[in-house]
Amino acid sequence: MIFDEFSIKTLIRPVPDFPKPGVVFRDITPLFQSPRALRMVADSFIQRYVEAEFSHIGAMDARGFLIGSIIAYELNKPLILFRKQGKLPADVLSESYQTEYGEAFLEVHSDSLCEGDSVLIFDDLIATGGTLIAAANLVRRMRASVFEAAAIIDLPEPGGSQKLQDAGIPTFTLTAFALDDR
Repeated sequence: MIFDEFSIKTLIRPVPDFPKPGVVFRDITPLFQSPRALRMVADSFIQRYVEAEFSHIGAMDARGFLIGSIIAYELNKPLILFRKQGKLPADVLSESYQTEYGEAFLEVHSDSLCEGDSVLIFDDLIATGGTLIAAANLVRRMRASVFEAAAIIDLPEPGGSQKLQDAGIPTFTLTAFALDDR
């Protein structure tokens, strides 16, 4: 299936002033309600990574779980879950990060990765880059490396993609929205 960026963008709903005034939330739930669009997104990522050299897929809580789990299944890779604080039951590593809304913490099971592992990390979008940078820091604390950070959407104005690249983390997204795009 050929990727159609226009079709994908029309299924990403802008929600003004959510979760706070001045923020335009990019809601991907309509995209997931379209089997054709979901297949197009998944197939695009699969084609990009099917022959790539990495050992694990990491997925961000919670919307990153949706696409990350599909890609992990299709590429037959182990799935590592990066969760919000307090959601994992065993020994964890924790990393604080800043969001548009304040400080948050990301956690991962401390035995998820080993030295030499390479992780492709997924989230639904890149805004400030805080979540993905926190995940990359956790990966590195386990002596593994980040292969790439991938997302469906890039929001360039908050600068997250640039921060990731400045931190030595390659990025890939399927589409981008300016803050004033409707």
